[in-house]
Amino acid sequence: MIRIAIVEDHALTRAGIKTALEGESDFEVVAEAADGNSGFNEIVRTTPGVAVLDIGLPGIDGIELTRRLRAQLRGIRIVILTMHDLDQEILAALAAGADAYVVKGSDPSNLLTAVRVVADGGAYFDPQIAHSVLRHFGSPSPAPPPTDNPLTPRELEVLRLVADGVGNTEIGQRLYLGLGTVKGHIRDILEKLSATDRTQAAVTALRRGLI
Repeated sequence: MIRIAIVEDHALTRAGIKTALEGESDFEVVAEAADGNSGFNEIVRTTPGVAVLDIGLPGIDGIELTRRLRAQLRGIRIVILTMHDLDQEILAALAAGADAYVVKGSDPSNLLTAVRVVADGGAYFDPQIAHSVLRHFGSPSPAPPPTDNPLTPRELEVLRLVADGVGNTEIGQRLYLGLGTVKGHIRDILEKLSATDRTQAAVTALRRGLI
């Protein structure tokens, strides 16, 4: 089981996050809090493997809470949630030691993926901020010649929407495709780019100049 703490000041949002997380058979929410100070105390008391923190908490904010948890608990993994995709917030969260950054308006599956990825020791960046991460931590490579592009025009359309954080259902609506067709395209994209998930595919494509 992946033991998770949630620190979010809006009760309805916190309840929604908890419901989404507890809908997964391998997730267990072991602590909740509505502000940074009580969040710190609850997390230290329960020692979860993953802490999901809102960035705009009362008391101490999510970035400062991240710093304090890093100093106090060895091995804790931290997912930052925010309503914004502002570069300065992204960089501040990463500098504080966050392992993942998820924009609240993105597909809920992004949060589930982020928790699993960080619990397994990886890092996760919401597709909506992939451009910002690459801009600051490594510029995309020059665009390859067309013959080096393994993706079809339709797959590129799908991948651009994935990189913008659009979910499968909305991708289908925008491109007039069935859900099964969208999933098939994404499966093919992952295989062609040797990617394990949607975010890695988007970042790989950005680095290679494909999108």
